[in-house]
Amino acid sequence: MTHSTILIEFALAAMTAVAGRTASGVLFHRLSQGVLAKLRLHIAAHILAADYRDIEETGAAKINSALTDDSNQISVLFVSLPAVLTNMVIVAGCLAYLAFLSWPIFLLALTAIAIGAFGYHGLHLRALKELRAASESQVRLFDHFGAIVEGAKELKLNAAKRGILVNDLLGRAVSDVRRKRVAGLSWFCLSGGFGSFLIFAFIGVVLFALTGDAPEQIGIATSFTLLFLYMVTPLEVLLNNIPQINLARIAAQRVEQLLSLLPVVHTDAAARTPIDYENGVQTLVLRDVAYAYRDRDSGEGFTVGPFDLSFARGELVFLVGGNGSGKTTLAKILTGLYVPTKGDILVNGVPVDHRNREDYRRFFAAIFFDFYLFESLIGVDGRNVDERGNRLVEQFDLQQKVFVSAGAFSTRSLSQGQRKRLALIAMLLEDRPFLVFDEWAADQDPLHRDVFYREILPDLKRLGKIVLVISHDDRYFHLADRVLKMRDGRIEADGVDRRGPESSAATVSGELRRPVAEPVFD
Repeated sequence: MTHSTILIEFALAAMTAVAGRTASGVLFHRLSQGVLAKLRLHIAAHILAADYRDIEETGAAKINSALTDDSNQISVLFVSLPAVLTNMVIVAGCLAYLAFLSWPIFLLALTAIAIGAFGYHGLHLRALKELRAASESQVRLFDHFGAIVEGAKELKLNAAKRGILVNDLLGRAVSDVRRKRVAGLSWFCLSGGFGSFLIFAFIGVVLFALTGDAPEQIGIATSFTLLFLYMVTPLEVLLNNIPQINLARIAAQRVEQLLSLLPVVHTDAAARTPIDYENGVQTLVLRDVAYAYRDRDSGEGFTVGPFDLSFARGELVFLVGGNGSGKTTLAKILTGLYVPTKGDILVNGVPVDHRNREDYRRFFAAIFFDFYLFESLIGVDGRNVDERGNRLVEQFDLQQKVFVSAGAFSTRSLSQGQRKRLALIAMLLEDRPFLVFDEWAADQDPLHRDVFYREILPDLKRLGKIVLVISHDDRYFHLADRVLKMRDGRIEADGVDRRGPESSAATVSGELRRPVAEPVFD
């Protein structure tokens, strides 16, 4: 074989090795990101398919942790797979060659590996305990992170409160996570050091205890030494990747635990009782409906209801009562967000159960007090949506602040009252037959509050909508067809408020604006 031939073969081998390593890195990064994307979509779909009350009880911190940190930890595992697999093959090949050279030394190597595995396992369990504790502490840390953003206004106004959060609560949470992570990773390092010690101890035993000074034994010892030294780096790579593998395992366990707290509500499409959606809601009846709150840990709780109520097409109903009387809970039961623990709900005479509850929810649009405003007009019929949306934006006096383009609001950075008007625009564009307003007018100025009660609600009633308004604005109660008064989770009164407003407080402006809802449904 000529020198040039060897050079060509070496160049081809080198290029093949480089290309293979590069391709494997790219492929495993693609695999990692693909796993991350699919895992996040799976978690998101699972959460949305779960019972709403389970989502409330689980809390945003655990869900955000699963969608961010835990998902990332699982996906990073796939980046280290090429190194793990490659070095496993190298170690296996070296052990096979060792068995070919000397069975006694091969068996001694297996014995050393077994001792190392036993010792590593004990240290490994201690490390996992600390890392699991760190993961639990991280949930509290995420809560404090949320407080920084959601409570920014209050923290800016109160330096003492800001100092306590940053230096005490947040600082303690960060230190707790750091301390437990350092402890866990330190135990991993200790276990890795134990493994390295065994490797060198094994080399020492073979070189100085099992081989003599004869020239042929020195040659064998040299072969063993080179083989063992070649194995050191692959073994260390494997030992160093074990923490990453276990962090991914802990993250996977946390994701699995989260999903177990959010069981999917399955529906049997073939067995469900169909609900006539096209003709809207003609009647909706609650018969002896109650809902029991239960704490997951203690099992203690309280019950709201029972309710015996009925709603008819074109009816405007006010739901009133003190704070904590159960108004929002009743609205969530009514809209299908909470599944009654007893009683029946019938829409157009059809009983609502787990098989058709998803269809039942299609009747409702709601703006709750803790509403979320989507940037895009999701779920809205796309026909002329920009034109219809901008017409409503103008009618709600928001044309100087926002516009609708490509089926989305141009901005959501508005005051709370203005954001509620945008939410109302989205609700009107959805055009659903049963509308729920949870203290919508609480953040409106007097003019827009008056327009809401005296123009928007009557227009919606005229269009045949059933409208449920949770309100404390008693001067408008006389406008309702019925007023439901709640107290301690029960309906205390169901009737009509005939008192009427005081003449001086009846309106804010002398001339009310043109109807808002009618143009939307032309």
